[in-house]
Amino acid sequence: MKIKKYSKADETLLFDLLIDEGDEWSDYHGEAGRDKYIKALESSITYIACDENLVCGYARCREDDGFGVYVYDLLVRKTHRGRQIGKSLMERVCQDFPDQPVYVMSDVDTYYEKLGYRREGSIFEVKAK
Repeated sequence: MKIKKYSKADETLLFDLLIDEGDEWSDYHGEAGRDKYIKALESSITYIACDENLVCGYARCREDDGFGVYVYDLLVRKTHRGRQIGKSLMERVCQDFPDQPVYVMSDVDTYYEKLGYRREGSIFEVKAK
């Protein structure tokens, strides 16, 4: 298993992972969202975990000018879960940004609690009235 930074050349392999996850990730890989997500990937720091030519997992994050790194997406292929891939991806983010806090934007709280990460508040969606 190799973790590397994502590049445009990995786009098809990454989208294969998203498509394999099904409807839950269709906002990213579906017709309406794919182009937007490609732009998001271009402006993000993304790591992929590869097993030869198969993307087994990925983490997409953004750095906030020294105030922290925010992980927006973390996904491990269903067939590869339980192998510490998600944890390894998170460790890579921390390794590459040793002087900054790393925060996760997620609704899968139990996974991050199991890894021993501490809760730091919450997130709210704001809509104009």
